[in-house]
Amino acid sequence: MTKRTMDINCDVGEGIGNEAELFSMISSCNIACGVHAGSKETIRLCLKLAQKYSVSIGAHPSYPDKENFGRISLDINDEDLIKSIDDQMQLFTTECIKLGVSLHHIKPHGALYNDVAKDEHKAQVFLKAIAPYKEKVFLYVPCGSVIQEMALATNFKIKREAFADRNYNNDLSLVSRNQENALISNGQAVLEHLLLMYNENVVETLSGEKIPIYADTYCIHGDTPDASQILTYITKHLPKYKLQSKP
Repeated sequence: MTKRTMDINCDVGEGIGNEAELFSMISSCNIACGVHAGSKETIRLCLKLAQKYSVSIGAHPSYPDKENFGRISLDINDEDLIKSIDDQMQLFTTECIKLGVSLHHIKPHGALYNDVAKDEHKAQVFLKAIAPYKEKVFLYVPCGSVIQEMALATNFKIKREAFADRNYNNDLSLVSRNQENALISNGQAVLEHLLLMYNENVVETLSGEKIPIYADTYCIHGDTPDASQILTYITKHLPKYKLQSKP
């Protein structure tokens, strides 16, 4: 029986320094663009690893907030946010051009990701900021989100994303990182969480409910201490289920 390929993406270039361990086990990556973490040097490092391991390349723009790692919503006016995202994308695409690699997708980071998932105005501003890339790349969006619907309505190409290493609330929002049970850090638990979403299109929420969810790509955060161990466990065990994380 032919193995099915599951797209596993990872947020990288965020200062952890574990990228060399991760890229052989993922199929797409989201590279920090320098304002919540990262720099031109880390972008270049990750692009080279993506090239080496045939990993689809994504830009991971954020609110400009290194102090809080982009995880707090900023009170920033529309023009400044658009300029910040444009600057991040210019930095990122310049390095892509230098290395002769192609941008595959864009995925907002942290608080920006959560804000555009539920706030129509923020979603509209973000879509305006990345409009120059609309025809060429995918946008990674949360399943069932405001930005998913707005992106589809304006002819953006999307891939719906779910999180393999995060717990969900019943409304498909992620459990806040302020809560102890926000993260799933055990490899076996992450695999079970992932397989349920992939095979049955449901996610078991923190309350025990099973809520419909549909995803084209599954994220494991590269900035968690257990990222390498989780990916190693998943890579080892997926073949038992006729699955693989790389083509």
